[in-house]
Amino acid sequence: MQGDPEVIEFLNEQLTAELTAINQYFLHSKLQDHKGWTKLAKYTRDESFDEMRHAELLTDRILLLDGLPNYQRLFHVRVGQTVTEMFRADREIEAEAIDRLRRGVEVMRSKGDITSANVFEAILADEEQHIDYLDTQLELIEKLGEPLYLSTVVEQSQPDSTMP
Repeated sequence: MQGDPEVIEFLNEQLTAELTAINQYFLHSKLQDHKGWTKLAKYTRDESFDEMRHAELLTDRILLLDGLPNYQRLFHVRVGQTVTEMFRADREIEAEAIDRLRRGVEVMRSKGDITSANVFEAILADEEQHIDYLDTQLELIEKLGEPLYLSTVVEQSQPDSTMP
């Protein structure tokens, strides 16, 4: 089915954002794990996989509309060094996505492409949950301070009693 070029461009632009978010979240997850923030690393890794599912939805929709998904382009990956910097960087990418998704829904509905608008709305709901989580974590850091906050995201492992 032939899709509207402007709709396909919006879908591709959001695909670029999702591919960027996959990389950013995955790198933050690896950095968090390296620093010993294992519970946080697991959560962030799952966020990366959520973004991958979004990329898959967008890819399928672009292909259905006879478009070509653009996997060659990425936006700037923002890498934080501290947990606060990571959350702020992730929040920026989510805020940009929410704005783009809202604009896209309007364009898609005006062009009569309700299915693409529904895809964007489903992704929008997930991104709003992501940003709510990030806002909550940033508020906790502000109230507790980074050291105390970080003590809540470290997972202690028990020593292996079978080892000599």
